[in-house]
Amino acid sequence: MIVVTGATGTVGSKVVVGLRERGREVRALVRAGSAGPAEWDAAVERVAADFADPASLDAALAGADTVYLLVAVHPEMAQHEKNVIDAAVRTGRRPRIVLHAAAGVEHRPEGVRFVGAHVAGLDHLKASGLPWTVLAPNGFHQNFLGSAATVRAGQLAAPGGEGAVSYVDARDVAAAAVEVLAGAGHEGAVYTLTGPAALTHGEVAEQLAAAAGHPVAYTALTPETALDGLLGLGWNPWRAEGMVELYGLYAAGHASAVSPDVEKLTGRPPRSFAEFAAEHADAFRA
Repeated sequence: MIVVTGATGTVGSKVVVGLRERGREVRALVRAGSAGPAEWDAAVERVAADFADPASLDAALAGADTVYLLVAVHPEMAQHEKNVIDAAVRTGRRPRIVLHAAAGVEHRPEGVRFVGAHVAGLDHLKASGLPWTVLAPNGFHQNFLGSAATVRAGQLAAPGGEGAVSYVDARDVAAAAVEVLAGAGHEGAVYTLTGPAALTHGEVAEQLAAAAGHPVAYTALTPETALDGLLGLGWNPWRAEGMVELYGLYAAGHASAVSPDVEKLTGRPPRSFAEFAAEHADAFRA
């Protein structure tokens, strides 16, 4: 039995589909009252659980052989990862944990709360004695769909400075996860999942412009301006501050490394940002 947490999200939902295509028995954690995505088949076992409720996690992980540990960005995300790990220990089965973390987690960068939460989760996982693997993706191509409205207006604004980022397609992350979850021999490995090239946000704007068929100008925001903008959009302060911290990492060039791990795991090169932009061109056209 493979248990998938974060199963209804951008990556998790595709992991469930990929595992079912392999004929694997899958239990997907969902919110109470949720049936999950329509693309799931009837054989997916849906179990309601709450990361903050140990009893619900005990029930959800009962009988698990492998757990895909993916939690949402949240002020308690480090504790949520620890709670799942502790529940896995309590099963007494020593299930393998595949932790969905973030690129750079093994370098333990300071001042980036999202990555720091994964560092705390990984430390707890190692101390648990359970077999483990880490998937550490960079930022997703799909994140730019959230900026589609401004791109349609000819603008891409972010506090990314001139740093290059090896953004990765979420579908490639899911495909890599399926290979690790369905396979063997990955214990103790940290796989960094990136796209095929590192792009500055100016270059991202150029590729969006090519797909959209109109000019797109990149504006490098200051961290202060970016934070004010996110708060003005109604973002939770903790998450808004964390996003600005993450872009600080990008601006400093610390997310530019390109890894071969997607191709190593899936047997094919990762999708480029240009491919992603062309596929979603209608979302970016004025």
